[in-house]
Amino acid sequence: MGGGEVGAREAGGAKAAAREPVLELRDITKQFPGVMAVAEVSLEIMPGEVHVIAGENGAGKSTLMKLLSQVERPTSGTIRIDGHEMEFHGPRHAQREGVAMVYQELALAPHLSVAENLFLGRERSFLLARRGEARQARELLERVGLDVEPNRMVSTLSLAQQQRVEIAKALAIEAKVVIMDEPSATLQEREIEGLFKVIERLTAEGIAVVYISHRLEEIFRIGDRVTVMRDGRVVKTLPTSELDEDGLIRLMVGRDIENLYPKPDVSIGDELLRVEGITRTGVVHDCSFSVRAGEILGFAGLVGAGRSELARAIFGADPIVAGRIVLDGREVRVATPQAGIEHGIGYLTEDRKRDGLALIMPIEQNITLAHLPMSSVLINLGEERAIANRRREQLNIRTPSVRRRVQLLSGGNQQKVMVAKWLETEARVLFFDEPARGIDVGAKAEMFDLIGRLASDGRAIVLISSHLPELLNMCDRILVMHEGTVAGVVDRADFSEEGIMALATGAGGAGRRAA
Repeated sequence: MGGGEVGAREAGGAKAAAREPVLELRDITKQFPGVMAVAEVSLEIMPGEVHVIAGENGAGKSTLMKLLSQVERPTSGTIRIDGHEMEFHGPRHAQREGVAMVYQELALAPHLSVAENLFLGRERSFLLARRGEARQARELLERVGLDVEPNRMVSTLSLAQQQRVEIAKALAIEAKVVIMDEPSATLQEREIEGLFKVIERLTAEGIAVVYISHRLEEIFRIGDRVTVMRDGRVVKTLPTSELDEDGLIRLMVGRDIENLYPKPDVSIGDELLRVEGITRTGVVHDCSFSVRAGEILGFAGLVGAGRSELARAIFGADPIVAGRIVLDGREVRVATPQAGIEHGIGYLTEDRKRDGLALIMPIEQNITLAHLPMSSVLINLGEERAIANRRREQLNIRTPSVRRRVQLLSGGNQQKVMVAKWLETEARVLFFDEPARGIDVGAKAEMFDLIGRLASDGRAIVLISSHLPELLNMCDRILVMHEGTVAGVVDRADFSEEGIMALATGAGGAGRRAA
């Protein structure tokens, strides 16, 4: 982080400290049956500051945000806005008091227009004619830097544009505090920069931003102060200028993490997978690459570049119209996921909740879902439980029982269950699609350590990520995609963010060569 950024953050923190808090929490506690989710949390949010809430999954961050936005009622304690105690009447009341929530999974009505979304539920209070509504909508969109027509359907917008509509909704209710829960998780680097500019505009207007993120570099980039939570309690609140990444990680997890990206020193073996000319009409075109035993090959590119689509086609989840797949020197036909599994290919989807796991089923059933232990024509339940317990111990899946439903696990533990499922198939080629999305820093370190160990075991790993530091630190080579084609493959000795982004945007760059 440069000196200018540090100075700006210190100035912001000093400015915030000179004012009265816009939001105060005093001894806030939330207890569910058998679980103390938040315990005696006291916190002050200042106008015009970016206040980061950091901590591992399960630390209490999300519960605290639900208390602020009145999705949940506190068991005890008080919340004040501008010095006045807030009574609990639900989310609409919190909005009227000036507290707006921007969720990671956006709460927009895709079949309605931008303007209709901005004023949804408040039409009677505004009593706006269509022309006046459109004019006010344009003003709100201009404040968040979004140049789209108010009558445009939300379903036609990109994810980054929809997020700005969500932020504009907060401005429409004249929010004093805007809570952002992992707002960058599904955005590309350029879109994240745009988000940061919007946040700068909000804080310049005196609006406080409460920001939740697992990305450490973001915390130091935009945060004025950071409150660290662990086990439902506040560990410490400090200006970001008084912390570094190591110190923040130590506060979050309660221990030292020596290396967030533990890339192993592995001897690269023989070629395990080669694909030639893979084409899926309108999505990927004439894509070729290879990956060897012990190698971690990265897939980089902007949203829509075709990274996930290429992986899904090779796994058999989506049909291809041309190309060939060669495994261990032998051409194979992979027309279905079952064929992919039988040939030793595993694909860990980027959306574990929708495509990767059966959330309402127990851990043990999820782990054996792709490779059932059979006794004659019946599932061997005893063997299934033994398998699940062995994988739980091997991958350090934190759960009191493998009979527990997967939906009750943290994001990091859900990811481990998905890894266990594919290990059980004995897959030799594994595609990891955004494996660190939505998991905390401790779980990330464990996940990347696991990926490294799988490579050390002689598996071929393909790591798909929108977060360049993950690829630059973990990969032996990086394949860069642009508009459905392979723009180039970069060797580790030639890695640079600039070079990768040049290829991803179609501008070319050093280190480019054939796959």
